[in-house]
This record gives sequence, C-alpha cells and structure tokens, in this order.
Amino acid sequence: MRIAYILLDPGIGVFGTKGASVHVQEVIRALRADGHEVTVFCTRVDEHVPADLSDLEVRRHRLPKGTGAEREQAVATAAGEIAAAITAGGFDLAYERYSLFSDALARLADPAAGPPVPGILEVNAPLIEEQRRHRHLHDESAALGATRAQLQAAQVVSCVSPAVAAWSRGQGAEPDRVVVTPNGVNTARITPRPHRGADLGTAGTARTADIAGTADEADATVTVGFVGTLKPWHGTDLLLRALARTHGDLRLDICGTGPQQEELEQLAAELGIADRVLLRGAVAPELVPAVLHGLDIAVAPYPAGEHYFSPLKVYEYLAAGLPVVASAIGTIPEVLRDGELGMLVEPGDIDALAAALDTLAADPARRDRLGRAAREAALAEHDWRSRCRGLLARMEVTVR
Repeated sequence: MRIAYILLDPGIGVFGTKGASVHVQEVIRALRADGHEVTVFCTRVDEHVPADLSDLEVRRHRLPKGTGAEREQAVATAAGEIAAAITAGGFDLAYERYSLFSDALARLADPAAGPPVPGILEVNAPLIEEQRRHRHLHDESAALGATRAQLQAAQVVSCVSPAVAAWSRGQGAEPDRVVVTPNGVNTARITPRPHRGADLGTAGTARTADIAGTADEADATVTVGFVGTLKPWHGTDLLLRALARTHGDLRLDICGTGPQQEELEQLAAELGIADRVLLRGAVAPELVPAVLHGLDIAVAPYPAGEHYFSPLKVYEYLAAGLPVVASAIGTIPEVLRDGELGMLVEPGDIDALAAALDTLAADPARRDRLGRAAREAALAEHDWRSRCRGLLARMEVTVR
C-alpha cells in the first residue's frame, strides 16, 4: 500500500533524538519492512537521519514563525493543506500521530473533499489535558473540536494504554474502533550485548572502563543505565538519590537530554557521586543500541502520580536483554510480568530502588536469567512489525 504518515506536532522531529521521534521512525520502519511505500508529511524534520531511512520521502510543511495562538492556527492550516496533498496523491491509507489542532484525518474521510482515504489515528497521550497542565492552550475550543473530529473519523483509533483508550472514548471515539496498541521495539535494531568472556574486547567492557577508569576496575563494577528525556516525570533525580544509597560498586550511565540536565549534574555533585555518573546528553537513535550493550541493569524510575503512557525505554531494555528495575505504575507491572522480567518497586521509594539495584548488582546469575527472559519476551510479544500488522489487519482498505 501507499501510506501517508502524518506528523503535525511542531515539537516532534521525524529525525529527532527523543522517544517520540524514535517511535515515529520505528513505525515507519515496520511499515516499510512489510513492503508498504511510506511518505511522511510533517512540520519538523531535525537532522539525525538514520542510514536506513535516508531514502524516505519526507514532505515538510514549514510553519511560519510565531508562538501561542499563531502557532496553533498555523498547525490547523497545515492540516488542511496536507490533507489536500494526500487526497491529490492517491494514497491508500493515512496514518496520523495525534497532534493538537490537526484535523487532517477528518478531512481525508470527508467525501465532499474527494475520494475518502481511510485512516489510523495513533493517540499517545491526552494532549489537551497535557497542554492545559504543562504549557498553555490558547484556543481550547478549536483543539477540542479538531480532536473530536479526528477521533470520530478514524477507522481505527490506536491508543498506547488503557487509560488513553478510555480518554479517547470519552472524547467521542466509537468504542469498537478503539484498540490498545502499546509501544514496541525493533528487535533487529536493539539486540543483546555479547556475553562477557576472555575474548570480549567489546563496547561493553570498554564502556564501563570509560566511567570506572581502567579495564581491571571495570570488571568489578556494575553499570546501571537510563535512556530517555530528562524531565521530572521520568524520575531521573530519584535514580541519582538511589545510586547514592547503594552499597556496591555501581556506576550510572544516563543517555538523553532535557530541561533537567543541568539540575541533575548539580544534584550528582551535591550527593558526592559525580565521579560515578555519566550524563551523555543527546544521543542519536542509531547509537543507542551500543549504549545499551554497555549496561548491566536498566532502570525506569517513575515517580508516583498519573501514568497513562507506554514507556518506550522499557521495551528497548527488554530487547537488549537487560534486567529491568522499574516503578510498579501504569502498565509496567504487566509488561514486566509482575517481576518475571525484572524487579518492581513502589513509585518514588528511593530506598526500595537502591535496594533493588544492590540486589541485582550482587547477583550476576539472576541478571543473566532475567535478561534472557526479557529478550525472549521482546521477540515474542513486542516487536513493532507485529504491532503494525495488527493495526492494518483491522483496516478496510481498497488498494488503488
């Protein structure tokens, strides 16, 4: 099929480094791997183009400079223009990542605008509530109108969690069109590291040596890792505090950047653990697999509170064959099979997080056992190609 992938959120670059961009890229990879021809219509590109996506057709609609109400109106205008281009282009299917003020799918479903193009709407968060709470929503009425039009027009509304699915139904989506599609992972791109051995000489040993100082010292260390955007609701500050309370020889490798980076650097210094912490900053997605190969334990330390999303990092940890320590919140206990694939701790409990890290650090056999089970689960249950095939199987599409 010829598929139009629509991304109008000006905060997400198709070739960016944060989790949302990785999500976009992996869905596109999965669709292309099954033989579909994908063209991206977007408002932001960014510069970290992976080699395997260098031939992807990307049609960028540049938004005019402006903030607030002007930017909201610009997104709405872009949605109309992009919908017209897709109709004229004879695409078989439209797949849109839900963005505030876009009504592109609704326009594509309108027979008055031309031959209808069936659509999938991917909903990753209740954006109206997020925007109202964390930023500012100038024209809430327009945002709500576009959201409801999209939810009602899509043949399939794909939601990352049961909580988001409930929100979508509450905003007008037909219940029988709503399906929960958690995040997934590219199990060909994210792979387990080679097992340690006499002939290892791999990024795993070298990576630990970067933090610990020498290869001999690295043999005794355990590297704990976090991959994600450095924002308060990811709990990275809790992870630093927990590391300071551990008793073993643990190091921390933080892969990602965000508004908390400087604050976290200061916190590490205040806790006296700056020499045990590496804050990498932004890392291109194609380099993340190598970073994961250098870890012994991976962490998702979410604080207590509302948790309606599906953590991409957890699926990547599983695919990398890593034992996971994570907060028992939202969908995470189900993903980790209530502890079969890692250790669950109470959200926000720093002592429990530190104890879990020490427990796994002291038990390499358990880490290996959990890691093997994690990889098997990723392969069997969480591959992106399976996720996308399930969505397309629900669609009624006539290929042109």
